[in-house]
Amino acid sequence: MILAGAGERLVLSHHAEDRGIFARGALAAALWTRGKSPGLYSMADVLGLSN
Repeated sequence: MILAGAGERLVLSHHAEDRGIFARGALAAALWTRGKSPGLYSMADVLGLSN
């Protein structure tokens, strides 16, 4: 995300030092699906952020 103004900008970035964090997230999402009905889910559902 970049926020910019006249002659300036604010940059927010994320740098992963270990790809294992992505694997752990994928595993957590896969385990979350256990017992769920077939359907379309998003990461907001997995993270408990959906209404």
